[in-house]
Amino acid sequence: MLAGERSLRRAALVLPIVVLAGCARESAPPPQTALGECGDVFGGQVCTWGTVAGADVVEFGATIPLATINGAPAGGEMVWPPQPIAVLRLPDEVRTATGFDHLSMNWEPHGHPPALFLTPHFDFHFFSQTPEAIAAIDCADLEKPAAAPVGYVLPDIDIPGMGTLIGLCVPLMGMHAMRADQLEETDLFGGTMIVGYYDEALISVEPMISQAMLRQAQSFTLDVPQVPDAGVVTEWPGGFQAVFDEATQAYRFVFRTATSE
Repeated sequence: MLAGERSLRRAALVLPIVVLAGCARESAPPPQTALGECGDVFGGQVCTWGTVAGADVVEFGATIPLATINGAPAGGEMVWPPQPIAVLRLPDEVRTATGFDHLSMNWEPHGHPPALFLTPHFDFHFFSQTPEAIAAIDCADLEKPAAAPVGYVLPDIDIPGMGTLIGLCVPLMGMHAMRADQLEETDLFGGTMIVGYYDEALISVEPMISQAMLRQAQSFTLDVPQVPDAGVVTEWPGGFQAVFDEATQAYRFVFRTATSE
């Protein structure tokens, strides 16, 4: 067999593989955006969404306008328990694929203990239970989970005039696991990731972010800890990024899933 014929034969053997690989790529469904609920919050429209590729959810999160951040009212009387300023369901595709159910936002104009959180900030709770189940949390159950994420603690915090919050349990929110290295800090924080529990079960992942940091209109990331037992959450996020879009003047809060990695 001549050298040229051998080359043609090798090319013929390789060609079907290349063509098949190309077909596989072409048949993969392009990512699409699935829309959840939207709500007007302090002069801006907050919306939940997910990026879906076939049956997979690649990422999910919410769009937070800078108008909402800047429009939050200063001061005012402290309300106990804190009331959400928005409760927005995640898209059906996200709820089915990840186990996360909805976003509940809180505005803390005075902040709250521990010391580093005593600055105006927002709580962005991504809950794994329904709004009705979260609304029923009264902190009567004070059992902490068997294990918190590595490097996290569920502290008991004394609140003047309110007593001790076991595991930082707040009605309508549940217990709050925070980074152990932040517990004694006094410098005001910018952003951190909280993990929520109640009745010993994991119920939320929560970017808690100061108004001052969000007003910088700059993209940033927060670490998401791995959890010992995710319970009903079938797709615990592998990372979080807040992406600021100059054109829309809004943040895109993005939780990446294992599918995207």
